[in-house]
Amino acid sequence: MTDPTPAAGAPTVLLVHGAFADGSSWARVIERLQAAGVGVRALANPLRGLAADSAYVASAIDQTPGPVLAVGHSYGGAVITNAATKANAIKANHVVGLVYVAAFAPEESQTVKDIVDSSGESKLGHPGVLHPEPYPTGQGSETKMELTVDPASFREVVAGDLPAEEAAVLGAAQRPIADAANVEKSGPPAWKREDLRARVWAVVATNDKAAGSDVVRSMAERAGADIVEVEGSHVIMISQPEAVTDVILRAVRAVS
Repeated sequence: MTDPTPAAGAPTVLLVHGAFADGSSWARVIERLQAAGVGVRALANPLRGLAADSAYVASAIDQTPGPVLAVGHSYGGAVITNAATKANAIKANHVVGLVYVAAFAPEESQTVKDIVDSSGESKLGHPGVLHPEPYPTGQGSETKMELTVDPASFREVVAGDLPAEEAAVLGAAQRPIADAANVEKSGPPAWKREDLRARVWAVVATNDKAAGSDVVRSMAERAGADIVEVEGSHVIMISQPEAVTDVILRAVRAVS
C-alpha cells in the first residue's frame, strides 16, 4: 500500500519516458504521486539523440525550483544519467537522487545499442522487430533514420503483461526514436557523482524483453542502486504502477 505522507521538503519528481513512448506512459504513476502530495512532472523527451535529449532534460531540471528527483524509464535512464551531470544541474544541486525504472544506466562511452546487443534476454535485435524509416531534418533534402517496434511484435517484446488490446493501442501510438539515440556514446554518468552515492534506486522488471532484465539488473548493481525486482514486462510503470510508485516514494523520503 502506498504511503500517502511524503516528508516535508520533498523534491519535485521529474519523470523521463523512454523510446517508443511519451509522457502519458507515466499516467498511472503520476496519479498515485499526486494522491501522495508529491510534486511531479512528466517531461517530453525529444528522442532525437542522447546528447540533445540530455541537454533538453538538463534545461528542464535547471528550470525546476528546488530539489529534483530524476526518474527515467528505459532510454530515459540513459538521458537522466547524462542530464544530471550537466554544469548548471550540478551548480544548483538540483538533482538529489536518481531512480531507474527498467532503465539504462550506462557507463561512460557505452551506447544503448552496445548494452542491448550484450543482453541474452532482449528481443529488440531479433530480425524484423525494429523498423528503420527515414525522416527529414529540415536541412534541404537531408534525412536521418528513426526506429519503431513492429506493432505485431510490440506486446511480446515490450508489453507482455498488458492485455492484448492495451498493448495494441501502445504499439499504434508509439513515438519513433532517432537511431542516433542508440549509437551516441554516453558521457560521465551521474550515478558516479559523489553527492549521489547511496541515492540511486532501480526497478528491475523480471520479464523485460526490450531492454533485457539481465543487463538492467547488472547496470543497477554497477550503479550501486537500491534494487527492487518486480514481476512484469518492460512497461512496468503501466502494468505495476503501485510497485513503481512505492520505490519512487521511498526515494522521495530518503532525499527529503
